[in-house]
Amino acid sequence: MSPGAQAGAAPRENPGPFAAADGARARAARPLERVAQAIAAARDALIGLQRPDGHWVFELEADCTIPAEYILMMHYLDEIEPALERKLAVYLREQQAAHGGWPLYFGGELDLSCTVKAYYALKLAGDDPDAPHMRRAREAILARGGAAHVNVFTRIALALFGEVPWRAVPYIPVEIMLMPKWFPFNIDKVSYWSRTVMVPLFVLCTVKPAARNPRKVHVRELFTRPAEEEHHYFQLPRRGRLLARIFFAIDRVARCVDPLIPAAMRKAAMRRAESWVLERLNGEDGLGAIFPAMVNALEMMVLLGYSADDPRRVTAKRAIEKLLVVRDERAYCQPCVSPVWDTALAALAMQEAGDGESVRAAVRALDWLLPRQVLEEVGDWRARRPHVPSGGWAFQYGNAHYPDLDDTAVVIWAMHQARLPERYAGSIERALDWLVGMQSENGGFAAFDADNTHYNLNYIPFADHGALLDPPTSDVTARVVAALSLARRPQDRAAVERALAYLRREQEADGSWFGRWGSNYVYGTWSVLMALELAGIPDDDPAVRRAVAWFCSRQNADGGWGESNESYDLEKHPDRSFASTPYQTAWAVLALICAGEGSSPAVRRGIEYLLRTQESDGLWSHPTFTAPGFPRVFYLKYHGYCAFFPLWALAAYRRRAGHPPP
Repeated sequence: MSPGAQAGAAPRENPGPFAAADGARARAARPLERVAQAIAAARDALIGLQRPDGHWVFELEADCTIPAEYILMMHYLDEIEPALERKLAVYLREQQAAHGGWPLYFGGELDLSCTVKAYYALKLAGDDPDAPHMRRAREAILARGGAAHVNVFTRIALALFGEVPWRAVPYIPVEIMLMPKWFPFNIDKVSYWSRTVMVPLFVLCTVKPAARNPRKVHVRELFTRPAEEEHHYFQLPRRGRLLARIFFAIDRVARCVDPLIPAAMRKAAMRRAESWVLERLNGEDGLGAIFPAMVNALEMMVLLGYSADDPRRVTAKRAIEKLLVVRDERAYCQPCVSPVWDTALAALAMQEAGDGESVRAAVRALDWLLPRQVLEEVGDWRARRPHVPSGGWAFQYGNAHYPDLDDTAVVIWAMHQARLPERYAGSIERALDWLVGMQSENGGFAAFDADNTHYNLNYIPFADHGALLDPPTSDVTARVVAALSLARRPQDRAAVERALAYLRREQEADGSWFGRWGSNYVYGTWSVLMALELAGIPDDDPAVRRAVAWFCSRQNADGGWGESNESYDLEKHPDRSFASTPYQTAWAVLALICAGEGSSPAVRRGIEYLLRTQESDGLWSHPTFTAPGFPRVFYLKYHGYCAFFPLWALAAYRRRAGHPPP
């Protein structure tokens, strides 16, 4: 009798040789049942957020410079909306951190420029400078040297309000518009976002208007010495000091020459800047479809005498207003909107989910995207590729002058997977031709332009943000490789090989890839591993194995992955662990599955993390910012990333486990 049997009990039957295996299968099935339930809940929630016309658009949140600048704009123009101003002020107060200032992303360190703008905006909105939150902010600003040490864009805002002298601002005369293409600096040599912000700014900084500032609010208390007596507004960069000294010397000489510029030349330059902006006003989507450019364009139009009822001025103002997110008690302003990006990624997640309802939702999304392909022969990108036919998609609802390669590649990816050639084949072919035509000389692909690599321009006094250019990056290149590899057109083989060589060169020594448009190495490495799989690179390739080892070394004890935007400043944060997030865990899981690790303990632990953190509404959430606009300068929170990426990862895990969707 066995030690646990009771006297008189019937003996147990031999369970047989297959019972252990059956039990193991049952235990394995239970997690997959949980995965299926999680997928169903996430799918239903995501479909519930799809707009009636088929697209998705989630909020896109930035740091507090944007809502602060909205308040500054209202006071610059003397077009104050008291109810909106109160709600924007509520949002700004809520975002103030324990250190007394405002960071560039959730949990970040105090950023001096953001803090000065937020303080000024709150003071304009009526906050008492002696209120505790204002006093804490002011003390934090002064402890860091005061408002004289803010970045160039903030100094321009302060100059417009008369808080600093115009010598605190780089010399950017409107005559730059007349510079020939061979000249060391012209607007075609900088990125799309730089040029749309700069051209109307040339007009403002040349005329040097004064803000109307109807309440006569000033912030002289933020300077450690009177602004007129400050002589150290410009700081040499940590790198490229010799080149920066040369540019500073040119800046000083040019200021002295400015009075000698012929009036006719200035008038011609002003006309060219004005016509450049008007050509790209872009209706209610706005100049460049980005907030800073829209505000500069509106302020330029007011300066040039456009009446309040001029349709162009009215439309320019409406474009800015459409970026607002207004709720009962608070409001903030988005830097732009992301409907094409959100819709294409959500469609990929739906396709991976794979059931009939999900596939139909994806087709509705693709049908919404189809007519938004930019087929007009316009666009600043044509300065470098004049003979390439148009065929891309923009990031926003409308932005015909600035389609981007990343959105275009993701839309192609989703359209190809839809397996509806009669509906999408023509659009795919046109888009593929445009992508290949936009390859840079080094084999990589950038976001908006080709060969936008005049790196010396990052040292001009205006470019203290270090993001004047749009060079090729690993993440965008990876997405283009994915699209080209799915299509498998013979004529694209050479472009794919050059792009793969670029990606191999860009791999970091630790096995990761830098993420320019998502935070950060987790994003970049996910992007590349997905592309390598689609390109047919085997799992045992050394580059793949190094990336897998890197992912495994970065997994947290809770099974997830995470990476703060602190990782963009490696000099301050060389190697540390970060708390897990749902969207970054999803990227890591997708990457490892693509590298042949779908049944590995690392992936299973990542899936458990996603199951454990799913919320009652079927989706996920996290307060962190998901991407840089410009690394170390400006960051974004894509609210959709916690909606579609975890769903995509769970569905990919289920498919690789051999369990098709119901």
